[in-house]
Amino acid sequence: MNITSQIKQPIFNEMELFEKKFHESMTSKVALLNRITYYIVNRKGKQMRPMFVFLTSKMVSGGIVNERTYRGASVIELIHTATLVHDDVVDDSNRRRGFFSINALWKNKIAVLVGDYLLSKGLLLSIDNGDFDLLRIISVAVREMSEGELLQIEKARRLDITEEVYYEIIRKKTATLIAACCALGAKSVIEDDIQVENMRKFGELIGMAFQIKDDLFDYSEEAIGKPTGIDIKEQKMTLPLIHVLNTCTPQEKKWLINSIKNHNKDKKRVKEVIAFVKNNNGLAYAENKMIEFQQEALSLLENYPDSEFKDALILMVNYVIERKK
Repeated sequence: MNITSQIKQPIFNEMELFEKKFHESMTSKVALLNRITYYIVNRKGKQMRPMFVFLTSKMVSGGIVNERTYRGASVIELIHTATLVHDDVVDDSNRRRGFFSINALWKNKIAVLVGDYLLSKGLLLSIDNGDFDLLRIISVAVREMSEGELLQIEKARRLDITEEVYYEIIRKKTATLIAACCALGAKSVIEDDIQVENMRKFGELIGMAFQIKDDLFDYSEEAIGKPTGIDIKEQKMTLPLIHVLNTCTPQEKKWLINSIKNHNKDKKRVKEVIAFVKNNNGLAYAENKMIEFQQEALSLLENYPDSEFKDALILMVNYVIERKK
């Protein structure tokens, strides 16, 4: 049994039912929309986000999920999907998880409208059922994700980003949605705000570790989902690079910035940058930071009684930093 199936095991029935409910939550009277949403549903990824929702709700409540939990998971997934559809338009990307993206098949205008539609469906699913507490958690996440993307655009072009700003960007861009999943999972079944905040923090820390792991992939030799060196080609500031830029000599810094700004399409130069980052402790530093976030996340689970849900969450945390793609 692979690790994802192991994590899913204690919530297998919930995930099955969730898929049905999620599909229903997308339906429309417009045939074109149904064709596109059908395409989206059948090309789902690992479904980490709904898994976080169900596992946290079951862990904090001793095994309970309810209709609110299902709705919350659907809203998160609707909004996450909307952001992915919009991201592909923004990035002018033709592929998503190995399939054609919506904009590649149906053009940008339709992709933007489909993203808007999914967003509105998510909001209405909460409003129609009076889940205003869950809607607040999700809306904060949407706001932060937009801010994170814009903060990255604002800062990255200057290539003089500090580690603090980098953490702020990834907290908003990546971690906030996983934080929302965990907070929402807890909030759907219990009223205890301290526990809800605890779960939100747990999700945020995993999200931080998750993004640093993504940064490290850019320097790995293994065949993964994205070609190595792509972050450098796109002038994205990742933690290994930031650390090296902040610790190398002014001369080396000049060479690095020049390489990233003016020679990012030159394969040989990109390879040299990767080698330089590796040789100057960039990867080791980022790995240590990732493990710090992971350990802090695990410590937040210590006070919960042992259960298969807690075990699955621990597996999930370890999977985040040990995954191969």
